[in-house]
Parts: sequence; structure tokens; C-alpha cells
Amino acid sequence: MTILRNLSIPLLIVTCTVGLIWWAFPEGLSTARTMGIVLGWAGCGLLLASLLLMLRETWLAQWLGGLERMYQWHHWAGTTAYVLLLAHPLVLAADVWPNSRLLAWQTLSPFSQGWPIWAGLLSLLLLMFGLAATFIMRIPYQIWRMLHFGLGVGVLLGLVHLVLLGISEPVLPILGLAVSFLGWRLIRDDFGLAARPYVVGSVKPVAEDIVEITLKPLADPTAITPGQFVLVAFLGPTFRDCGEFHPFTVSSIGANHEICIAVKALGDCTRHIQSVEPDTMVRVHGAFGTFLADRPPTPQLWVAGGIGIIPFLALLRAGPVNQPTTFLYLYRTEVDAAFLQELRALANGDQQLSLKALATGDEAPDFNSLLSDTQGLAHYECYLCGPPGMVAALRKDLHNRGVTPHQIHFEKFDFR
Repeated sequence: MTILRNLSIPLLIVTCTVGLIWWAFPEGLSTARTMGIVLGWAGCGLLLASLLLMLRETWLAQWLGGLERMYQWHHWAGTTAYVLLLAHPLVLAADVWPNSRLLAWQTLSPFSQGWPIWAGLLSLLLLMFGLAATFIMRIPYQIWRMLHFGLGVGVLLGLVHLVLLGISEPVLPILGLAVSFLGWRLIRDDFGLAARPYVVGSVKPVAEDIVEITLKPLADPTAITPGQFVLVAFLGPTFRDCGEFHPFTVSSIGANHEICIAVKALGDCTRHIQSVEPDTMVRVHGAFGTFLADRPPTPQLWVAGGIGIIPFLALLRAGPVNQPTTFLYLYRTEVDAAFLQELRALANGDQQLSLKALATGDEAPDFNSLLSDTQGLAHYECYLCGPPGMVAALRKDLHNRGVTPHQIHFEKFDFR
């Protein structure tokens, strides 16, 4: 099952790209012109796969190995498509360059060929700005959202470019799919049609700038397993500036299907959520995540930094662990240590669990010394959750200790 899940997205991308090239492969043309046309169709296939991978559907994420994996491939497919589509007109122009430089320029110039080339040029510009926004992490959300919306418009303009050139097959079916995927994302995900209604039951401070919020379902609850996260939108006029659904890891699942999420004040929106009041309406979309799913019955190392404690806490609240587990919990100071007393109580009642909790202050933790008494890590499955810098440093240290990449599991919430 794991092998199939790992191959699912590459197979999807190959099917979209190769199938489209095979369908529309030109015959009887020069090598350069054939290559230019193939690059264009390959870019279209990659963009179509990229649009499918941006959908936030629980069943789709389960089939394709998780939402984070889908977004990583979504970014890769979109970037590669842009490079291929940028090369497409250049190769076509290079085909006629040896015979006529004027004809090569006219191949690229919108002033000589009118609306078909204008549509293609605008498509490339919108794709460029949309992709640039993906890699600029500090860009304000509203600007990012506008540029990313422009990326979708760029995809449609690229297909319109082909229609204006007189190519209706297979462009019209692809255009229909692209419109369907974009509309699906807009209505189901951005407008929240796929989300379910909940209400805030209680709000409890658990550490400095961290609260645990209980959410009670008002209709059929969403199916959630420990370690997963949900996308939550807080409703009402006081939360309009929060933008969109935000990801929060579920910290516990109650007998009556209520869920708890832990929210740390990391920005304006999450700081605003700290003061949310009971009976506030929310929408919950999900659940997502495969971080702690399908854990093998081998010794495990868990490392949590700060708010990264939440998926492990949810798993421990659901019951004792089934294999020897070394749990390293790192936090800056005691006031930042969320759920520390509860974790110690859970560890005391579980013979398979060994907890080491440590305040690191403002310095980067020295994993070489922290893991010095942990023997045989090469035989461990390692699960990491915390700040990106901590995860990157720990992955390097584990690699030096003989832990292979497929034994290291981590999850990010980078869904831009």
C-alpha cells in the first residue's frame, strides 16, 4: 500500500503529460518544430496535473499520500510546466531562425500575430508572477492570494491561446477540466462548501501564547484519527481578517466527537484567535495528514519542538504506545512548555514510553549530546515535528547516525 501511495502522484503526472503528448504528437515536421510543440503539450499536461493536486479533498489526499505531499508535487509540476512553456515559443522561433530572423521574431511577437500570441504571452506572465509568489515566503497573504489566483487565470489563458490558434482537440476537454478543477477548489475549499459546522465549546490557556480550543460538531462530525490536522475557519465579523482556513493539529478526540485544537500565537490571525469566545461558529474541513499513520512495530524516536508536541499528544491521549518509544520534547522555557505535566503523567503510566523534556533557551539544541544515550538509532523509526530549523538539523544528525531517509518522518504546514 505504501509503495502504491508513493507512486500515485508520479504516475498521475506521467499519465497526464505522456498521454497528452501521445494524443497530439505532430508528424511530418522538422525536429526543432516537433520539439517546440511537444514542450507546449508537456507543459499543458503538467499544469493539468498541478491543478488536480491543489484540491483539498480528504479522499484525494488519502489516495495520494497526504496533503503536504500533494502540495510539494503541485509546486514542482507547476514550476516545471512554466519552464517548458517558456521554452516552447523559443524553440519554435529557433526552428526558423537559420532561414529568416524576421520570421523568427514574428513567431514570438504579439504585434505580428495578434490575439493568439497576446493570450500566450499574458499566460506566461501570470504564471511567472503566480509561481514567484509561491517561493516568496514573507509576502502578505492577500497579495499572495491575488497572485496565485492570477496563476489559475494564466492556465486558462494558455488554453485559450491554443483555441485562438484553431486547435480544438484536445484543448477543449482540457479547458473543461481546468475550469472544473479551479471551480472545485474555489467553491469546495476556499468558500468552505466541503467544511462542516462546529461551535467553540471552551478555550483553555495551556502555555504562554498557546490555547487549547474545544470544538463541538453541529452536524455529522468529520472523521479524524490521532495525529491528523484539520483546516479551521472562525466565523463572525471579528475574524474576517484571518483570510482563509488555517491548519491546526487536533490535540484530542472526544467520545462525543468533539475535537480539540491547540493554537499558538504566531501571527496576527492566530493571536486574534487566542481570545475567541465560547459559542463562536467555526467551519472544519478535513481531516488530513499521514504523519503518524501506519507506524511499524519497531522502536521509535519522537522529537517535538514547541507546538510540535500536539500530534504526539493526541496519539498518547488515545492510549499507550505499542512499541518502545523514546520521546524528546524541547521547549524554550517552562512557560512555553505546553501540556508538560500531562505528558509526564502519561509517560509514568506507560512502560513503553521514555520521556525526556528539556528547556533549551534561545540556543539551538545540541542533538549530538541529547541523543548520546540513545543506542541503535539505525533501527528506529524517527518522527519529527517542530520548527523547520530544528527538523533540518535533526535530520542531518540522524543521517550521520545511520538513519536512512525513509525512516525519518516529518510534516509541514506549508500550503501556499
